[in-house]
Amino acid sequence: MVEIDRLSFLYEHKNVIDNLTFTVLERDFVGLIGPNGAGKTTLLRLLVGLLKPTSGDIRLFGQSISKFQDWDRIGYVPQKNAFNPLFPATVREIVESGLYGRKRLYRKLGASDRRKIDDALDVMRIADLAGRRIGQLSGGQQQRAFLARALVNSPQLLILDEPTVGIDAETQQGFFQLIRHMHEHHHITFLMVSHDMEMMEAYLGSEPVQSAGKLKFYVKHTHAPEDCGETNLSHSIERPGGMREMMEVT
Repeated sequence: MVEIDRLSFLYEHKNVIDNLTFTVLERDFVGLIGPNGAGKTTLLRLLVGLLKPTSGDIRLFGQSISKFQDWDRIGYVPQKNAFNPLFPATVREIVESGLYGRKRLYRKLGASDRRKIDDALDVMRIADLAGRRIGQLSGGQQQRAFLARALVNSPQLLILDEPTVGIDAETQQGFFQLIRHMHEHHHITFLMVSHDMEMMEAYLGSEPVQSAGKLKFYVKHTHAPEDCGETNLSHSIERPGGMREMMEVT
């Protein structure tokens, strides 16, 4: 899914990432841990093409990132502080934009697309906010909207940069349950930065598989004995004790 080959990135003549080689296999869940300045966010921004490497290469789905065009196969949630709160869009428009690949801007949405949007809004408990401007929402509500945007297109690779910052504890727990289900029973690969060490270690283990400077990689690979046949998001929160029950108490 992702091949990082001798990757380096310099910022103001300082090595933020130095000669990193790492491979992400299909259906891996990779947790990136490290202190501020370790290069976590920089690496994710390199992986989604927002920054260009100083040297080395990144291959996505077997293709060099310099030629890669299938960005709709990747969902990305940046850090919360990367968002301009004055951006003039409704919550529904934000989520809808997740269906537009870089090659398919302004395509007409069909009924199946609208169902995906409704499903993503429902899963993140923001359906009642769909018509509101994104800048009018609280920080936690905004983050839910961007999580819904990343999930709406059922990406094969989901890249999350501290996705639960600003979200209440109950919603965090439900969100982690959601992505664990998706990882275990759907063909989705995850790369996630999180400061929630308890959650990361509970799922990924206490020992990193690789370290690069101060950046540590925790990995869990899965080939579930039974893949889930459902294609909507809501199914994973409907069962007793699932995400919907936890989120309804908030």
